[in-house]
Amino acid sequence: MITLYHCMSARSFRPLWMLEELGWPYELKMLPFPPRVFDKSYLDLNPLGTVPALFDGAVRMTESAAICQYLATRAGAAALDVPSGDAGYAAYLNYLHFGEATLTFPQTLLLRYAHFEPPERQSPQVVEDYTRWFLARLRTLEPLLAQQDYLAAGRFTAADVSVGYALLLAQHLGLAPRFTPAVLAYWQRLQARDGYRRAMAAQERAALAQGVSPVAAPDLRM
Repeated sequence: MITLYHCMSARSFRPLWMLEELGWPYELKMLPFPPRVFDKSYLDLNPLGTVPALFDGAVRMTESAAICQYLATRAGAAALDVPSGDAGYAAYLNYLHFGEATLTFPQTLLLRYAHFEPPERQSPQVVEDYTRWFLARLRTLEPLLAQQDYLAAGRFTAADVSVGYALLLAQHLGLAPRFTPAVLAYWQRLQARDGYRRAMAAQERAALAQGVSPVAAPDLRM
């Protein structure tokens, strides 16, 4: 049984969405946000104090994009993976990591300097600069998504989960109205997937059952 430690709509939503797309059984452990502050015992499981933390037997992983790749590889190419011999393999790997390294990173700076720092340390200039950075990099997807529904291999893969989470975070930050047309249509397609909807429902249901607020907290890894 896979166990996933998760905060509402945090980066750990990526592996949760993967698990729901795959239809695999799992145990979902909900944590208050940020867990390293509000649940000190979690540091015994993940000294970083961040989510996700995924346990699969002796396997322990804490990086959301890597977990997506691990689960996809385990499930095989018929599901969310792209095999190395496929013409779409390079694009698959590229966008799998683009979602985290390029799209999610600048948003963490928006969160920090608009919301998490005390008022005297907040920086509208940093927020504006990294908003522009995020949107500029997101726009590079527009020509691709104007021609195809998904990022790689002509089908939905773990790369779409990775990028999709970055769009979810952007929506929480109020940036969705600034998405370009093909990116917005792509985001709407992702939200219409049964796996996405099940993951959203699963986190809310588990939060209520475990006494954690079901209100989505912004993601933070600083």
